[in-house]
Amino acid sequence: MKFLVRERIFDIGDDYWVEDEKGERVFHVDGKALRIRETFELQDPDGNEIYRIRKRLLSVRDTMKISRDGDTVATVRKRMFNPIKDKLIVELEAGGEWEITGDFLDKEYTITDDQGPIAVISRKWFRVMDTYAVDVNTHRSDAGGDVALVLGVAVCVDALTDDEDEDGGAEE
Repeated sequence: MKFLVRERIFDIGDDYWVEDEKGERVFHVDGKALRIRETFELQDPDGNEIYRIRKRLLSVRDTMKISRDGDTVATVRKRMFNPIKDKLIVELEAGGEWEITGDFLDKEYTITDDQGPIAVISRKWFRVMDTYAVDVNTHRSDAGGDVALVLGVAVCVDALTDDEDEDGGAEE
């Protein structure tokens, strides 16, 4: 199932809506402005927090944690420098690991694990630069089928790779 992420480029706090294929608002990403560390909340349309996403301070590699009710669900981190392929890793607290590979700056990447594809993220279907699709494999019965978690990971990818875009290259 495809979800459309419509970012607002000039919005303070990085708030934006995620819509389903019918154009209905299904999730809200609330970027918490004026915080010491980068923080987002993935909320349902009524404003109830589903996941809290935070960038870790003082880590060797850029890292973000996704938590629910104060418990860490997943950790997304940059892989140490690899000249051949950009890659991020998602470590699930319940066990298992996802791999994120592709072109992060142009928002053309995939999320996979040992079971196969979890999601494909792509901007190529849209002419508007601040819109991209997250096509989630909702047929999965494991964490890979948790749409909110997959969207939370996409938020992490945006936050972790945003610095590269501003600097014109990798930080590592």
